[in-house]
Amino acid sequence: TLLVLLIKWLWRNKFDAVGHFTKYEARLVIKGFMQRYGLDYVEIFAPVLRYNTLRLVLFLVASNGWIIRQMDVKTAFLNGYLDEDTEIYMAQPPNFAVPGMHMEHLVCKLLKAIYGA
Repeated sequence: TLLVLLIKWLWRNKFDAVGHFTKYEARLVIKGFMQRYGLDYVEIFAPVLRYNTLRLVLFLVASNGWIIRQMDVKTAFLNGYLDEDTEIYMAQPPNFAVPGMHMEHLVCKLLKAIYGA
């Protein structure tokens, strides 16, 4: 049997520095809670940081004399190719299959990493 990971869309509106709407942004991610430890990881994650949060953290670090260091976090499907012996499948995106073609049961084999964790 194959483990088929489910997916979902993350939707977001983008704004410029003044606060005017500029564009829509969409990202297809794996639902991480269905993944297995060691092969995949445990939660959905999209690396997004709000500018105000960064400013607050840097203010706290500077005002308290703390030391700040960069840290990389392991993610299962981020910016990389999969090993040849690793086979990971994901469900088709909603409304991806052509109606009447009887292909709704097919899945997609991942050849390259996508967002998700």
